[in-house]
Amino acid sequence: MLPRIPPFLEQDLFNITIFICYFCGIMINSQAIFNIKTEAEFNAMALSVFKFQFENNLVYRSFCDLLYKHPSDIKSVEDIPFLPIQFFKSHQVLSSSEDIQKTFTSSGTTGNTTSKHHVTDLKMYENSFHFAFRHFYGAIDEYVVLALLPSYLEREGSSLIYMVDAMIKQSQHPESGFYLDNLEALSKTLIKLDAEGKKVLLIGVSFALLDLIESHTFNLNNAIIMETGGMKGRRKELIREELHELLKTGFGVARIHSEYGMTELLSQAYSKGQGVFECPSWMKIITRDTEDALTIQAKGKTGAINIIDPQTLTPALLLLLRI
Repeated sequence: MLPRIPPFLEQDLFNITIFICYFCGIMINSQAIFNIKTEAEFNAMALSVFKFQFENNLVYRSFCDLLYKHPSDIKSVEDIPFLPIQFFKSHQVLSSSEDIQKTFTSSGTTGNTTSKHHVTDLKMYENSFHFAFRHFYGAIDEYVVLALLPSYLEREGSSLIYMVDAMIKQSQHPESGFYLDNLEALSKTLIKLDAEGKKVLLIGVSFALLDLIESHTFNLNNAIIMETGGMKGRRKELIREELHELLKTGFGVARIHSEYGMTELLSQAYSKGQGVFECPSWMKIITRDTEDALTIQAKGKTGAINIIDPQTLTPALLLLLRI
């Protein structure tokens, strides 16, 4: 059974502190990560990567030292310290001396300072989104990929744009592509492909999908509508349930899918409806006490979350969000 993001994450009731433990720049067999099948395999991988981070990441080592945490103290995944996300805004978090191939940046919609994720091995990221999508939806070349991501296309350094651009190229369908503001052309293409019975993935930011259904009417049978969240300051924020009801009615579909990712992560979680996200087998979610960052909650209890992503191979972070 794959780990699930708890339903409480979909409640727009309170600020949730998210810690993410993830790893980047370690020389290991990436296929071993993507082939994780058991809890024991996951735990062994996460603990070995933690030790590497402690020894090779100066920022993370300093953080662990402040907590008086040493590898000899870490006996389980739950013991691993999680680095606050603010460090990705104020420090260069790296665990490798290799050249930086790409720097992904956050949108800055939650503040003026953006996070920077320096990636020394883009192949790891490419493998991650390739294997994760295939696990949940099948091969990407089975789909025509239509992207409606104007706010992301308008800035540099989006990891989402990098992922979707690769998916468009991998789909090998001539109709696949980005649509910035050309809603008329997108509408015609979407209706035509659906009528032809082709499998379509329409992935878009929430406000742009709402713009599309306000100007055009659809009754789709073969399309997956996938929102990536966020109004990006373009519209009033909506809770996910309200947003999905509007999108289901507008597109004439039974469910709305969702993709969840972050600049600081190199893995994605997906929801096939009802706001319940599933992670690939190489990610794990742990809830912690909102008053005590070092106390792990029992299963089934709500709280802040720790996301462990050994595929990304860099240490962890903290993000204050309203979800």
